[in-house]
Amino acid sequence: MNGQDARLIVNFAPTGMIPTREMTPHVPLSAAEIVEDIHQAVEVGITMVHIHARDEATGEPTHKAETYERIIRGVRRFAPDLIIAVSLSGRTFQEFEKRAAPLRLDGGAKPDMGSLTLSSVNFNRQASVNSPDMIQRLALEMRDRGILPELEAFDAGRINYARYLDARGLLVAPHYFNLLLGNIACAQADLLHVGVMIRDLPPGSYWSLAGIGDAQLTMNSVAIAMGGGVRVGLEDQIWYDRGRARLARNVDLLRRIHALAESNERQVMSPAELRTLLDLEPGNGAYGRRSSHTTHTDGTGHPG
Repeated sequence: MNGQDARLIVNFAPTGMIPTREMTPHVPLSAAEIVEDIHQAVEVGITMVHIHARDEATGEPTHKAETYERIIRGVRRFAPDLIIAVSLSGRTFQEFEKRAAPLRLDGGAKPDMGSLTLSSVNFNRQASVNSPDMIQRLALEMRDRGILPELEAFDAGRINYARYLDARGLLVAPHYFNLLLGNIACAQADLLHVGVMIRDLPPGSYWSLAGIGDAQLTMNSVAIAMGGGVRVGLEDQIWYDRGRARLARNVDLLRRIHALAESNERQVMSPAELRTLLDLEPGNGAYGRRSSHTTHTDGTGHPG
């Protein structure tokens, strides 16, 4: 997707790993709350959802497949074609088996996509550690299970690494990128940074802009104006306004995106349309990449 596109990808990120009930009463934490927020989002209009699961008792991030399964099956009861991406974040969990756990779900609980952060990231108070070996193992796991990586790039170097993985066959086009700007140790919410990252995307790439914290509205606005997609939700920003006088609800953030889209004469892309562009199964019982993209390997990480 290079240049203006009439249809707007809206990637909804309702929870993340950081917001707590003490920070905002509006963040959904339990499986039922996350499902309900996604239900409201579907009614407003979204293309895909990026899910983080939380422990039902503590509200802390969890890798457990059964928690992801409750969320995924709950969503698919009312939105059987919505594209669902699960988080494989390295911010809390470092063991491969834990990070890959949601990828083992199958049938009606199989995710369409799994997040793949393309390098380690330093946040304000915490690191998300993603070694080259871990990135490649997760990419290989997704490739072999027919799940599309949701590629997360915080600067142009990570896009270069995606091109490296693409050349080795660990990533297979078409690609979907979240370009995340505004984190203190990464690319800033600056037009030059945005332009360089988009320029460097490998062929066959679709992209959305995300802004961390106060940068969310700026980056979402830029993306809508220039023909890209958006990632939006409480994962990236809990406040509705830059003065931080009003805590946002997910539905508030989504309605603002729709207002901006209308002003720019863009319609929200349907899940069915993005499924076609990304060569995903059609939903409604069939999920993940089309079977032609599932590749077996010789055990070395290379196609066999």
